[in-house]
Amino acid sequence: MTDRSDNSNDKNADIARVLTEALPYLQRFAGKTFVIKYGGNAMESEELQNSFARDIVLLKAVGINPVVVHGGGPQIGQLLERLNIKTRFVDGMRVTDSETMDVVQMVLGGLVNKEIVNLINRNGGRAIGITGKDGDFIWARKLQRHEDVIRAGGREIIDIGHVGEVKAINTDIITMLENSDFIPVIAPIGVDKDGKSYNINADLVAGKLAEVLRAEKLVLLTNTRGVLDNDGNTLTGLDVDDVNNLISGGTIHGGMLPKIQCALDAVNSGVQSVHIIDGRVTHAVLLESFTEQGVGSLIKSSPTLKTCNS
Repeated sequence: MTDRSDNSNDKNADIARVLTEALPYLQRFAGKTFVIKYGGNAMESEELQNSFARDIVLLKAVGINPVVVHGGGPQIGQLLERLNIKTRFVDGMRVTDSETMDVVQMVLGGLVNKEIVNLINRNGGRAIGITGKDGDFIWARKLQRHEDVIRAGGREIIDIGHVGEVKAINTDIITMLENSDFIPVIAPIGVDKDGKSYNINADLVAGKLAEVLRAEKLVLLTNTRGVLDNDGNTLTGLDVDDVNNLISGGTIHGGMLPKIQCALDAVNSGVQSVHIIDGRVTHAVLLESFTEQGVGSLIKSSPTLKTCNS
């Protein structure tokens, strides 16, 4: 026979422990801005989608201002394939001609953006979707890629089309939405002075936005457990020197490097902390924000290196 009263007491104690552990964080972050890049596996599972949306709604409910920036590479690739439009990549970036850019805008600014807005609203929030073209929000410039040409003895510019980088951000529209109690959901599309549209890496947009908003946190959802050491353990409490040493030693390499550079740029520009977290974990944003252990890697300017074996 199961003693239900004992089980109930244990459950109640666990709930009380979680709430009391979260209290100092709730007090510290009230009124602060979190910029959250949403992508990867967290976008593909219905359970993870809803847990992410509830996290965002709860952040807003306790007085934190979440700003969501999303990707959509797989969805773009799927539609291009259905339309028989061939895709080529240079250094992991999609070469984007005018035809491809039309698809990018359709998918990011339309399909994906509105799905996330609807998801947050269905979970009790008040979200509004925008692109960088709305209200002169994100000014872009064409991203130039260079490739060494050994035989020519110099460097050659590789044209990757409508792929851009952030030139400037006008925060007025975000301030207006936050003051009206809305949650901004941002598609990473920018525009230049001539009105040309550019596809910009969502991590870069999130990082730059965190900088200009003077965000408390930049949170990057990924498909890994964060920054790992050579034994596969998750590293957290990293400072800038720690990260540079891990890069020079080869521990951080490959696909993690762009995210790490984004993190370094953010903390060097005044963002208090950057979190590279596992988007495959249910309620990852809340666990990283309001618990001691978290679910990923914390990068900040002050030196405190820890190793988690989870």
